[in-house]
Amino acid sequence: MEDVVVMYRPTNEAELALVKANAYKQWPPRLPEQPIFYPVTNEKYAIEIAERWNVRDFGKGYVTRFAVKKSFMDNYAIQQVGDRYHTEWWIPAEDLAALNAHIVGEIEVVREFG
Repeated sequence: MEDVVVMYRPTNEAELALVKANAYKQWPPRLPEQPIFYPVTNEKYAIEIAERWNVRDFGKGYVTRFAVKKSFMDNYAIQQVGDRYHTEWWIPAEDLAALNAHIVGEIEVVREFG
């Protein structure tokens, strides 16, 4: 069995509905004004974003968890964007379909806020 990287994604209800429409198997394409897909490396950071930003901006926030083949993710460096645990990957929008093809299992909702 191939090694995987566990990722988290704070999301709103609209994006989660698109994930559900894809049977929890892939992320929807980015909008033109969204050139990067930002999964985060840890649940603590994902919770912080979902609670502080998604609830404020959209009324609800969700934390999702999913696994991606490590061999694919080895192509992307982890970026630190604030505190020590504020770490994420920056996946260009044009690489999202490839990331989706390397998801192992389903995207699952692990937290809900709002």
